Amino acid sequence: MSRYIKSRKHAVAPLAALAASLTLPMAHAAESTAPAAEATTSTASASAAPHLPQVKIEGAAQSAYKAEKSASSKLTQPLLETPKTISVIKKEVLREQGAVSLVEALQNTPGITMQLGENGNTSAGDTFQMRGFSASTSTFVDGIRDLGAVTRDVFNLEQIEVVKGPAGADTGRAASAGYINLITKLPQLDDAIDGSITVGDASRKRASVDVNQKVFDHGAVRLNAVWQDYGVPGRDEVKKKTYGVAPSIAFGLNTPTRFFLYSQHLRQNNRPDGGIPTIGWPGYTAATSTTVTPAQAAAMQAAPKVDTKNFYGSVHDYEDVKADMVTAKLEMDIGQQMTVRNVSRYGRTYMDRMVTGINAITAVNPADLSTWTIARSRQRVNQTNEILANQTSVNATVSTGSLKHDLSTGIELMYESQDNRAYTAAAAPAANLYNPNPNVDLGGSTRNVAGDTSGSTTTTAIYALDTISVTDALKLTAGLRTEHYKVKYSSATTGALSTGKWITSWNLAALYKLSENGTVYAAAANSLTPPGGANSTLSASGQNSTAADAQETKNYEIGTKWDLLNKRLNLTAALYRSENDGQVSVDAVTNVATQSGKTRVQGIELAAVGQITNFWQITAGFQTMDAKALELRSVNNAGVQTTTDGVRWTPKWSATLWNSYQWGDFTIGGGVRHTADQKRIVTVNAAPSTGLGTLPSFTVVDVMGAYRVNKNVTLQLNVTNLLDKQYMSSLNNGGSRLVLGAPRAATLMANIGF
Repeated sequence: MSRYIKSRKHAVAPLAALAASLTLPMAHAAESTAPAAEATTSTASASAAPHLPQVKIEGAAQSAYKAEKSASSKLTQPLLETPKTISVIKKEVLREQGAVSLVEALQNTPGITMQLGENGNTSAGDTFQMRGFSASTSTFVDGIRDLGAVTRDVFNLEQIEVVKGPAGADTGRAASAGYINLITKLPQLDDAIDGSITVGDASRKRASVDVNQKVFDHGAVRLNAVWQDYGVPGRDEVKKKTYGVAPSIAFGLNTPTRFFLYSQHLRQNNRPDGGIPTIGWPGYTAATSTTVTPAQAAAMQAAPKVDTKNFYGSVHDYEDVKADMVTAKLEMDIGQQMTVRNVSRYGRTYMDRMVTGINAITAVNPADLSTWTIARSRQRVNQTNEILANQTSVNATVSTGSLKHDLSTGIELMYESQDNRAYTAAAAPAANLYNPNPNVDLGGSTRNVAGDTSGSTTTTAIYALDTISVTDALKLTAGLRTEHYKVKYSSATTGALSTGKWITSWNLAALYKLSENGTVYAAAANSLTPPGGANSTLSASGQNSTAADAQETKNYEIGTKWDLLNKRLNLTAALYRSENDGQVSVDAVTNVATQSGKTRVQGIELAAVGQITNFWQITAGFQTMDAKALELRSVNNAGVQTTTDGVRWTPKWSATLWNSYQWGDFTIGGGVRHTADQKRIVTVNAAPSTGLGTLPSFTVVDVMGAYRVNKNVTLQLNVTNLLDKQYMSSLNNGGSRLVLGAPRAATLMANIGF
């Protein structure tokens, strides 16, 4: 492939001056420079990244969607030869889709569902399940755990890597579902300026910039920044305001010794959404009770939906987030076969949130809807998460006789803490069900020191991951991680509690290359979630008690991967089965609590990523989930047992598709997302309750069109939910309230690059 290249060098002296004054710089791992280089030579992504050089096609073009290798140093083989289910979502895909948040980005991989929270409360930040298990604490940034109730922005991401299935040997405790690794942008030896300006309905406005500047022979600086003032289509009072900056500097690029210093600083000022009541939606049930008469229940059962724009909180509700992290990374190549790395990070996330939840409906006069009310509850969360981590790792290629070893080994030291300052919110009066007033002042909150909680987890870990090439075609993988964790927790209710022990995680796999472009594999792995291991919270009894054993999740997977069409298109298929053992359950006869409960999720996953032709690109996925709870029982104070046989929020199947086609200076694209029904009620012979028992299936169609005005400017129009499908994106655990997916909405983006 030969290229007609226009110079992108500019006088950016102010940026060089900024580099000299940086004290808290930013950016991403050098391992991700290969995918970035591929994107630079991609014709198909020219409209998505207008500053790219013009390309003359003399051979097969490389895909801007398809990654060849993970950016993680722990995954040493090309993705084609890695015996795991891994989805890589690159920044070019996110730009075409107009995605701005991690939640939007994860819509590109099936099997991930979003959660809303318990009755009266709303989950904060990115809260989701993956393959039927919670993955909210399994988000990593460049291989280091990322904590905090923050809605993550993608402005500083090179790509997102989703690794599915238990992965304790990779990341340590609490990786029951796998993990999501966010790969940040790092300086490169190139001069480039890239930015975008976005406007849309619901008063949405956003601007971002990415500036990279070579400042000397082997050094560069990079600055990413974002500003956003977003409304939410269909929700007049909900607001999302974000601004962030991510500076970085690198020394020794393209030399054996490289040093990166980078940071990210994000601020959010949002008005959170407590959702709307589920009354009137298909499947809604109104049950009689001590407070609901048969006449009221019958009227509620036949009542219409509320206006989907209704806001049941107050304009004085707020969510303020301050998230900061600083990272230093040193890499040294020792000869041609060994690289030593040391990464240190400090991160702190502070969230202060006042949100209004909605609860029971009262049909005051069953014949007059204007008299109906809905109860409200106020919740203030004031939480601080901190993390201090150091990782030292070695990647080496060595031979023992006829065997070749690609080895990744290291030591990880980590301290994590979570402190919650308690507040008691003023009692909120009930709202009119069909005509709530968002301008009402629902009062503030008072400090409740007795309700404060604090927890911390200290981890010391050592790991070794080895891929053994027995022959050119046969590779065996073995991984072992042993770590000592210590959890400390304190509250007025429990007093001071602590627990800790050594735990060991493993993985084993065999992969065979049927040809240069096709592999088959079989893999097994586990992950352990000890008491308090996911959130540094302990209790006197139950799953998080100091006497409880760790839950263990085991995963078994067989699969195949193929690179087709001159290695431009990757196809994968996997059959998996995950089982989580050690959940607290009571004996069917004695009611004695033991850790005999299990959850089992199994299914298939298919994916296609890459190019079908030089100008037609695709990323698609399909997944099934057969989820069951086994021997899982609970008992109430009256001695009545409840048996659970299902798993909440696990659709039987889900699928996602996005593709784009470039025709000269025009690019058109579109996609479809489908998620099957998700059960809320998963207990045997459950008594009727008010609300919805199921989150209904939904299908959403999105489209985009882009026009390259010249080599520096591209205009892009995105329309989400093209068919204006009314659907709920999440439902609370009580079934009484929901959050709607956005109605049809449009954004216009100008991408500018030099």
